[in-house]
Amino acid sequence: MSQVPNPFQGSDHPVTGALEMIPEPVAEQAALKESAPAGAPVEGSRSKVYALMASGTLVSRVLGFVRTALLAVAIGSVTSVADIFEKANVIPTIIFMLLAGGIFNVVLIPQLIKASKAADRGASYTSKLITLTIVVMGALSLLLTLCAKPIITALTNNWTEPMIALGTAFAYWSLPQIFFYGVYAVLGQVLNANGRFAAFMWAPAANNIIQLIVIGSFIAVFGAYSTGDPMDTWSTAKTIWLAGGATFGIVMQAVVLLWPLKKTGLKLKLDFSWRGMGLRHVGKLAAWTLAAMVIGNLSSLLYSKIVSAATAARATLPADQAASVAGEYALNTSQLITVLPHSLFALTVATVLFNDFTRAFHENRREDVGGLLARGMRSTAIPIVFCTVVFIVLAGPLGRLFAGHSEYAAQASGALGQLLVLTALGLPFKSLQFFMLRVFFAEEDTRTPMLIQTATAALGLVLAFTAAAVVDPMHIAAAIAFIYGLSNVLAAIGTHYLVKRRYGDYGIAGVIDTYVRIGWMAVLSAVAGCLVLWLLGGFNFGFAYDSLATAIITICVVGGVMAAAFIGLLYKTKVPELDGFLGPILRRIPGLKR
Repeated sequence: MSQVPNPFQGSDHPVTGALEMIPEPVAEQAALKESAPAGAPVEGSRSKVYALMASGTLVSRVLGFVRTALLAVAIGSVTSVADIFEKANVIPTIIFMLLAGGIFNVVLIPQLIKASKAADRGASYTSKLITLTIVVMGALSLLLTLCAKPIITALTNNWTEPMIALGTAFAYWSLPQIFFYGVYAVLGQVLNANGRFAAFMWAPAANNIIQLIVIGSFIAVFGAYSTGDPMDTWSTAKTIWLAGGATFGIVMQAVVLLWPLKKTGLKLKLDFSWRGMGLRHVGKLAAWTLAAMVIGNLSSLLYSKIVSAATAARATLPADQAASVAGEYALNTSQLITVLPHSLFALTVATVLFNDFTRAFHENRREDVGGLLARGMRSTAIPIVFCTVVFIVLAGPLGRLFAGHSEYAAQASGALGQLLVLTALGLPFKSLQFFMLRVFFAEEDTRTPMLIQTATAALGLVLAFTAAAVVDPMHIAAAIAFIYGLSNVLAAIGTHYLVKRRYGDYGIAGVIDTYVRIGWMAVLSAVAGCLVLWLLGGFNFGFAYDSLATAIITICVVGGVMAAAFIGLLYKTKVPELDGFLGPILRRIPGLKR
């Protein structure tokens, strides 16, 4: 089951990566300033808001990981049912972002903030917006649900009729999620515009808890996946339980926002008088960002279609060989894992840094932008580089966490681990490009990021369709994972040249030097980690793969050794970024010397 993204943060979901093209801090910062009372310490409040956002994101991510691992226990990770359910459950997210996600974020939210300054605190505009959301998203959800079979057929490759039938059944239960994503999105942004950030950030955690209950009870009633193809014994009851439960979680994610919305004191009602909301004018201003949203999510749909060929290919193999064929579920899971450090470190720092970029432009201090950019890129070098190396060294045991406990779980973890290595290779470049894009957004240039997005998507799709033509379907997921990583590298290089041409030399040589120095320390720590991993059977499907518990033990031991070696090497070589990374944490511990 895919991680449910917050549609208004940089997404951590593989199929909504284009969402990171949007300057999400704008609405949050504006809402914070508008909601702060006169003389309030906005900067301090901002720090608390970011801490609250980060904690909600972290809790949601952890629960999401547990949910994904539990789902693998229920239906496997490299099985037909796993891929089919992943397909049906991810489509609503992509379609929502394709049709409405950018509109909510870029077009309507600035209007909400502006309306909140009116005498009625924006109640009239908010009522119109909520009514419009209910009507439009309801109609779209109904129409798309009725088109479930054509959608599944169009987004799959070489699936058999039984696969299409099961995918359609899952889709009938999953596509209504589009409506509730829309409700969740608009209610959450209404709360943000009124200075109430907590509920919006923590609502996905409530959804994940429901998912854990649904999947856990599914296992209790129907049993865990053990061997063979789950489709052979699949039933309507299982479909309703799993897909219906997933949709119920999204429903509750929206419903839990009603209580804090009531606490705002806004007098809301259904209001169908939508004329004069200013949608056309603001929509023109956001056209480039909306175009980037469409391009990014359309490319995601095409990627998922190409990868679906692995599901059909796997069905022709005996069980022991089929377990080594990664499909859409495994690919999305690998993305979910490797994007975590980007979400926790790069996204957080870039969100704060966005204010500095914006202030520099407003005060005509363009010469300061380069220094700020270089500082931000260096500030996340330690955690991003280290996590990249950890993902590569511990790819197999990490894959074991999401491989279930069938008799072929070790082979499945190997297949997932291979994808982890390939996707992790592009992680540092993904974060570096993210920082560079913030500069364009801070200057209120959405056209350049859209062009970058278009070029990256076009190149990636050309490579993906080429791979589909020449690569065996059993290896297509690995090919796409490699293309993901390569696209991040090429996009970062291309964005660098655009930034340098517009703003001049921003100290890229120093950034590269920082990453190389830290990279060498990470590689040396990886050598120590590999030695410990070898002793724990990590290279011959031994102890590290025996069970979920042994995989966790292995990850903790090897990761701990690598972390100790890495920090020790950084300290001994006096890498200046170490104090910037650990200093704020260590200084909070009483009695601990710097």
